[in-house]
Amino acid sequence: MVIDDPLDFEGDNDPLLSTPRPAKRKKVIGLDDLLVEFCETGKDELKASAAKAKAKGRPKGYNSDDEDEHVTEKEISFCKFVEECEEKAKALDPGEEVPQWGQQVFGCQKSPTILNGTGVENCQLLQSFCGHEHLGFDLEIEKGEGFLEGMLIDGWLLKLILLYGSVEDSIASWTLTKLLYSSNKKLQDSASEFWDNLLSLNEDDKPLVNFGYFPSYSIVKGALLNYGYLQDAPCTTTSTSETAVAGTSDGGPPQNITAWLKLVSACCKIRKLHPVFSPSEAEDLLVTVISLFLDRQLEGLLLILGDCLNSLVLYFSTSEWECSCLMVAESISKRVRMDLNCLRIVDCITGTNDRSKFLRSQLALQLLKNSFGLKVANVEKILKSVTSTNVKEKECNFFMLYVHLVLMDNLLFSSDAFRNKPAIIEAWRTYLRNCSTQIGCTDWRFYASKVRNKASYLLQGAISKKPAAGGGSVSTQ
Repeated sequence: MVIDDPLDFEGDNDPLLSTPRPAKRKKVIGLDDLLVEFCETGKDELKASAAKAKAKGRPKGYNSDDEDEHVTEKEISFCKFVEECEEKAKALDPGEEVPQWGQQVFGCQKSPTILNGTGVENCQLLQSFCGHEHLGFDLEIEKGEGFLEGMLIDGWLLKLILLYGSVEDSIASWTLTKLLYSSNKKLQDSASEFWDNLLSLNEDDKPLVNFGYFPSYSIVKGALLNYGYLQDAPCTTTSTSETAVAGTSDGGPPQNITAWLKLVSACCKIRKLHPVFSPSEAEDLLVTVISLFLDRQLEGLLLILGDCLNSLVLYFSTSEWECSCLMVAESISKRVRMDLNCLRIVDCITGTNDRSKFLRSQLALQLLKNSFGLKVANVEKILKSVTSTNVKEKECNFFMLYVHLVLMDNLLFSSDAFRNKPAIIEAWRTYLRNCSTQIGCTDWRFYASKVRNKASYLLQGAISKKPAAGGGSVSTQ
């Protein structure tokens, strides 16, 4: 008996048996076939729905050409409307691009003339290593400088100097030259560490090593000019000598600028022992260091720049500082442009000590004075000039107003000089409140929204800084 055959009681008339079995699909449907089928079905449904929608909204005597012309007219009118809006927006906002902060501080570098004739080959330290054949060591004198370079990089030169407690002038001069001009990064860093230890003081404010050779202003500033510093020296041809300034390139910062900054900081810390710079020389170096903040290629050195700036600020005596601070502020205000560069300079003076705050306030004062063409830096006149700007006028220069707002806030609140002047502070708060409320959120004029936001931000700070009791006028010349 075959298994699939019907049983005896199952007749031919059985409806279940008479129903033919469905044929099995031999072809397996893949995902690609399903996707194609779905897309074709979707297109047909969209066409059908679109046809129904047209049929419902089609008036009597409908013509497809009429509808196309009607749609075209709408598109043309809409494009005209957009163009009119764009023209009005351009009239309100001319689209002037404010250049980013940044100035070229370094130009072409030149080969220094100080590299030869240091006399280190005749120093006693090298002589002591010559002629010791019985010890298995005999240094040839012509290889002496290379020997010293190896000792400096390995740290043995510093250990010997600290052990003997003194250093020869020729060695001090030689290591300073390597610090300022060497193209070897390891040699440069080792020389910087050497001089940092040389200029350090112990707990009794005495030097760790006895020496009579100190870096001078002429050497320090001369190195900066060789680096191509543009504020004081014209652009010169870049030298291709191996002993020239490291990393020479047109307009690029020198590699040795890091060691230069560390050296200046170290020189400032021994003012009690030996005043390396006179007050006027320290003023010039302070102006120079502040101007370096404008070089975008030195952004990676902000911490070192900040340490050097703070060291120079603290270098002045109490009796020298106020006069020197005014000289520095006036000099910088004449060098920097009244754009985002001046705000960059003010923001980079981040010290929290009283001297740094006073410098920031005086710098803002001098910048505002020059901006308004005032011969005397009178705070009342400056405040009146700033607050006289009407933000509702069509020709209002919101960018300059933005700059003035930031500088004015630094002038009034960086130091405590004006906090006991309630009339000045209240007038400033009132103007900030007007700027934040009279400039609408939909005002498309150039820099208008930034002025509104900045005024609102500054107003919160001005409210939190309550002035002390008192009054009177303030005039600083």
